[in-house]
Amino acid sequence: MLKKIKILFLCTGNSCRSQMAEGWTRALKGEEIEAFSAGVETHGLNPLAVKVMVEAGVDISRQRSKLADELEDVAFDAIITLCGHARESCPYFPGDGKIIHVGFDDPPHMARELEAHGVNEEEQLNCYRRVRDQIKAFVETLPESLG
Repeated sequence: MLKKIKILFLCTGNSCRSQMAEGWTRALKGEEIEAFSAGVETHGLNPLAVKVMVEAGVDISRQRSKLADELEDVAFDAIITLCGHARESCPYFPGDGKIIHVGFDDPPHMARELEAHGVNEEEQLNCYRRVRDQIKAFVETLPESLG
């Protein structure tokens, strides 16, 4: 049996994008990749992220928001930052793990902007759906795209 590649998905609050990436990776690439997610802060699991992932057939409701520090003893093969703040604040991880940045828009931020302009919840959910689908497309390129 081949050793699984260990990947950490890192974003600011580990509430949405990194949780989606972990969920997609477990669902689509679980045979070859061991996926983790964390944040440089913790904001709790975003319920709208959970909702749109369930729509796509992936349940992330049992995942939890955690700090990157909780995973400092894991030897990652790759650490993938999903937002600029995480890229700039990426903590040090011992080992040979390659740090890669693949940025995605922040669905909660986009939804708040729409809400402030009176846009309905369904349209706000479309922000989450678009990023969910972009993250899925990226995960489908793994592990080959790690170079």
